[in-house]
Amino acid sequence: MKTPRRAASPVLAAARATFTLAGALGAAVAGAVGYLSLRVARTAVTPAVRVADVAVHGFDTAAQTITLARTPDTVLPGRYGLFTGGTERYLKLGAVLAEDGLSVRRKLLTEVDAGTEIAPFAAFSGWYWLSPEELHVPFTTVSVGTPVGACPAWLFPAAGAAADTWVIAVHGRGTTRAEVLRAVPVLHEEGLPVLCVSYRNDGEAPRSRSGHYGLGATEWRDVDAAVAWALRNGARRVLLMGWSMGGAIVLQVALNSSHAEHIAGVVLESPVVDWRLVLGFQAQRMRVPSPVTRLAMGALGRSWTSRVIRRGDPISLDDLDIVSRAGELDHPILLLHSDDDGFVPADASHRLAAERPDLVTLESFRTARHTKLWNYDERRWNEAIREWLRERSLTSGA
Repeated sequence: MKTPRRAASPVLAAARATFTLAGALGAAVAGAVGYLSLRVARTAVTPAVRVADVAVHGFDTAAQTITLARTPDTVLPGRYGLFTGGTERYLKLGAVLAEDGLSVRRKLLTEVDAGTEIAPFAAFSGWYWLSPEELHVPFTTVSVGTPVGACPAWLFPAAGAAADTWVIAVHGRGTTRAEVLRAVPVLHEEGLPVLCVSYRNDGEAPRSRSGHYGLGATEWRDVDAAVAWALRNGARRVLLMGWSMGGAIVLQVALNSSHAEHIAGVVLESPVVDWRLVLGFQAQRMRVPSPVTRLAMGALGRSWTSRVIRRGDPISLDDLDIVSRAGELDHPILLLHSDDDGFVPADASHRLAAERPDLVTLESFRTARHTKLWNYDERRWNEAIREWLRERSLTSGA
C-alpha cells in the first residue's frame, strides 16, 4: 500500500514560490541590463547625426541679430555657427549682445533678409567655415586610396616655395572635414601644406563592412594611408592634427604607423585620450547606471557582442588608453583642451601631460567648450600652435 504523499507546508511552499519568483525576476533584470548595455555600446559606435536642440526665439533683420535659448554653448563669447533647418541654412554668429537667464541675443555675421524663415530649432556649431572656398586660400580636391576605398580630401598647398613638412588634419566623431578648416589659416601662414582628410563611415568617405566607428581602432588605417599619400606627393615629414575622436585616431597612427619615423609631431584639440573616461562621463550625464556602463565597455571588447553591436572586430579599450601607453610615445605633442569641455573631460589630457612632460605641451583653457577653443579665443589658439611649431623648427615662417 502506497504511503500518501505529504503536502508541503505552507511555509515551504511560500519559500519555493519566492525563490522561483526571485529567480525569474533576477533573470529578467539581468536580461534587461544586458540589453541596455548592448544599446549603450551600440550608441557609442554608431555614426552620430547633428541634433537641432537649441530653440530659436527670433531674429531681427534690421539689427542683424538672433535670439537663442540660453545653453552652456550659446552663451560663449567668440565666433560660432548655427545650422538651422538641417543643412539647408548655416548662419555665422558673432558676439553676445545681451543675455538673461533664459535667452541669449547674438550678432549675425551672415546677413538675413526680411521674410527669411528660420526653423524653430537649430544646432549650435564650432565649425564656422563650411567649405574651403570661404577661406580664400588656394586648394585642390584629391582622392586618397585607403583600405576601404578612395577617401576625398582637400589639399591646401604651401604659399610660395614648396614645403616638405605637411599637416594632416583629422576631424572628430559625427563631423566632416569642414570641422578642421579653422586650422588652415594659421598653418598656411606658417608655410605648411594642409591635407584635410576623411575616413570610413564619416558620411563622405566609403563605409566599412560594419558601417560603424571603431573609435580610432580602425579609422587610423585610413589616416595612415593619407600619411603615405603625402609622402608620395612631396612631404618628407608630417604633422598629425586631430579633433576629439580625431585625436584618438592620430594617436593610433603615431603608435602603429609603419611611417612613424616621418611623423614630426602631433597636435590635439579636445582629444579623446582614454575612451573609458569619456564613455563613463557620457553615461553618467545620461544617468545610465554604472553596472550597465561597465558591461557596455566590456561588450565592445568581446568578439560575440562586438558582432552584435557593430558587425565588426572587437575594440580594445586598453589599446585606446594612451595614458597607460604613454611610455610608447615618441613624438612631441601639443595638447589643447578646456577644463570646461563638457563632453570629453580633460582629466586624461592632464594625466598624459603629467606622464610625459618631456613630450607633451599642455595648453589648458577654461570656459571654452568641446572643440570650440579656436572659437572662444582664436588669438590664443593660433599663437599656441605657432609658438609650438617654431620652437621645433617645423615651420618656414612664410
